[in-house]
Amino acid sequence: MQTRPVLRSSTTAKVVDRLMLGLLWTLALGFIAVLLLFVGAILKQGWPVLNLGFLTRMPETLEAGGGIKPQLFNSIYLVVLSLGLSLPVGLGAGIYMSEYAGRGRALRFFRLCIETLAATPSIVLALFGMILFVQTMGWSFSIRSGALTLALLNIPVITRVTELSLLAVPRDLKEASYGLGATKLQTILKVSLPYAATGILTGLVLTAGRAFGESAILVFTAGTNVSAQFPDFRWTVPGETLSVHLWYVTSDGTLPDAREIAAGTAAVMILALLILNLLVRFLDRAIRRRTR
Repeated sequence: MQTRPVLRSSTTAKVVDRLMLGLLWTLALGFIAVLLLFVGAILKQGWPVLNLGFLTRMPETLEAGGGIKPQLFNSIYLVVLSLGLSLPVGLGAGIYMSEYAGRGRALRFFRLCIETLAATPSIVLALFGMILFVQTMGWSFSIRSGALTLALLNIPVITRVTELSLLAVPRDLKEASYGLGATKLQTILKVSLPYAATGILTGLVLTAGRAFGESAILVFTAGTNVSAQFPDFRWTVPGETLSVHLWYVTSDGTLPDAREIAAGTAAVMILALLILNLLVRFLDRAIRRRTR
């Protein structure tokens, strides 16, 4: 007499499970379709513009046929500099919050600071960078002003990702390390960080992609001009990036081929982000193989 409700309950659970699975698959496929449509539309418009000359020519201000050589260099250069400035701070803060801060008021205070900085709009950081670095310190629109302001954008993301990745390390691994006589610092460097490397690397990719496509901060700090020299590694020269160039070309309207330049610039940015993600996937697999 009691088997029928159990069978009905089991059948209902299976139906609900299949419906939820189908719903999740539908959402996932819908997201992929939107992404492919978005990327495909950009590449369709920009692909005819892409050629070696477009990537290796200097930009034009009034005539058609300009390239994006210095903007591409500045984009990569600024991302590398900003990550170089923010990675030690973010990594150190994440390690402190996960391993040394405990669970008291200090941790809650640090998390409040990090979350507040992460939630700050980029335009606010742009105004802060312009007031502090460009005007107060007299650095003008330059690579160093843009890199330091971008670092402020990167630090909270790197900190939070590092903390969460280290908190996900199994406690058994740490206890085994302590049992072998390792100190806390040795355990962090030899056990926790290698185990959490893939999560931290994923966070760095997200951070680099966000910095690569940032425009508001760099308009106010790095400027909308480029150096006449190439390559120019000086921190004191202006550093217009691809995203800023895309905004400037579409808003200025003086170039006769502004639409083509904008489409080609957007396509280069999309391709660069795709290459970056593929590279990180390759590094992720290499790290997983070494840690097995």
